[in-house]
Parts: sequence; C-alpha cells; structure tokens
Amino acid sequence: QMVLSEKVNQLMEWASKRSVIRMNGDKFRRLVKAPPRNYSVIVMFTALQPHRQCVVCKQADEEYQILANSWRYSSAFTNRIFFAMVDFDEGSDVFQMLNMNSAPTFINFPAKGKPKRGDTYELQVRGFAAEQLARWVADRTDVHIRVIRPPNYAGPLMLGLLLAVIGGLVYLRGSNLDFLYNKTGWAFAALCFVLAMTSGQMWNHIRGPPYAHKNPHTGQV
Repeated sequence: QMVLSEKVNQLMEWASKRSVIRMNGDKFRRLVKAPPRNYSVIVMFTALQPHRQCVVCKQADEEYQILANSWRYSSAFTNRIFFAMVDFDEGSDVFQMLNMNSAPTFINFPAKGKPKRGDTYELQVRGFAAEQLARWVADRTDVHIRVIRPPNYAGPLMLGLLLAVIGGLVYLRGSNLDFLYNKTGWAFAALCFVLAMTSGQMWNHIRGPPYAHKNPHTGQV
C-alpha cells in the first residue's frame, strides 16, 4: 500500500507540471506495468523525432495534448487516470515488449488486469480528434472529459480582412457604386456560398464523422 501511494504521488506531481507524462522504459515498467495500481493510464505510443517523418504522429499529438490539458484544467482532474506518452526513440524497449510496430497507437492500461481488446483505440476507424478520444476514454475509464480547445482567431481575422477589402472598394469607388447593383455578381456569390455550405467538406466539419465506418452486421470496414 505504501508503494501504491508513492506511485500515485509521483504521477500527480508530474501531472501537475505537464498534462502528458513522458515515459521511458524504466518509468513505464515501474508505474504502468508493475502492480499495485488503482489508476488507469492512457498511453500514446508515438515517434515524434523529425528523422522519423511521422506526420500523423504530430497531428495526433496535438489532439492528445488538447485532451490531456482539458482533463488537467477541469473538474475531471483526478488520480483515477493519467495521460502518458512513450516515444520510440526514448522507449524502443517498450515497443518491443508489447510487440508494437506502428505509431501512433493509444492504449488504456486499466487499474485492474491487463488491457483487453477494447483498450486499444481504433485509430483508423475513429480518427484522432480529441473529442473522439474523450468518448473512448469515458467508455474505458468512466472519466468524462469535456474537450476545451484553445481559441482560434483565424476566422475573425479573415472576416475582418474581407470587410476591410469591401470597405476599401466602397471608399475608392464612392462616386460609382453601380457594381453593388450587379445581379450577375450577386448571383455568382450566392451560388458559391450555397455550394460551399452543401459540400461534403462542410458536412465533415459539422458532423465530425470517423475516417471509416464498420458494418455492424458483417464487421467489415
């Protein structure tokens, strides 16, 4: 029991400084694999070093950091669960121990027993969006995390730039505003707007569907 309390205190100390705890082989074996343990650990196995050229790893890492930060700075912060990362160049022995040859991979190491089939995240089916990861974490650990993304100012900036361009045109052509009554121009703009709003890309942006869908009857992707 004393060993368990030391483990939890160590993990809580690290988590208070960094939402995602970086682990090498020794830390992984001592804090994740070895009993006793009354907490779950979500581990992202990745290869972030530039010479690995894993673009998907960087994208998945960004979403994973958003999820871990949402957990760290919310009421869901608890010692029942921790988020960790094992990079191939820092813990290649862990990859060999788990017979793992691909990255990124997300695995939940439950508080009791060994990981089951559902404890490995289906990346190809669900994608690596933080919201999808949060649903999987809630399903495996019963810890519900509300994903909070950092503000994105790209949209307001583009809107401000567009308004500035329109205002500049009106100012420069103040004596001749006939172009504002051009029905063809407004029709073309309206058509572009309708096509953009009804496009598959907009549907994906709103609905956030998975990368692939599994047929519930046949099990095929």
